[in-house]
Amino acid sequence: MNRFSAEEKGNSHKASAAGTKRRKFIWTLVVAVFFGWAGFIFFAQSAAIAEKSEQLAKKQESNETVTTSLNQLKYEVSRLNDDEYVGQLARKWYNMYPKGETPIRTEQSGK
Repeated sequence: MNRFSAEEKGNSHKASAAGTKRRKFIWTLVVAVFFGWAGFIFFAQSAAIAEKSEQLAKKQESNETVTTSLNQLKYEVSRLNDDEYVGQLARKWYNMYPKGETPIRTEQSGK
């Protein structure tokens, strides 16, 4: 028989079909492993992003409170540069009055 006989063509076709099935199976297995890995990474990163978002929200909330407190303190410092305000604080907290001024005390209800 020569190399192009019909009998040999049939055997090579069967071997070729088996090789094709094997390549398709390996390709499907590789694709399945890749998508499994990608899905795992996706869910792991989603959980990490959710945790980081929660931390960011807490830090932004604390940043707002700190900013509010800072603005209030800056306002108080600016008021301390005013002599009249300092005099009011001295009268209120330390009972310090200028000479010639007589304090008028009223009884407060509740005390």
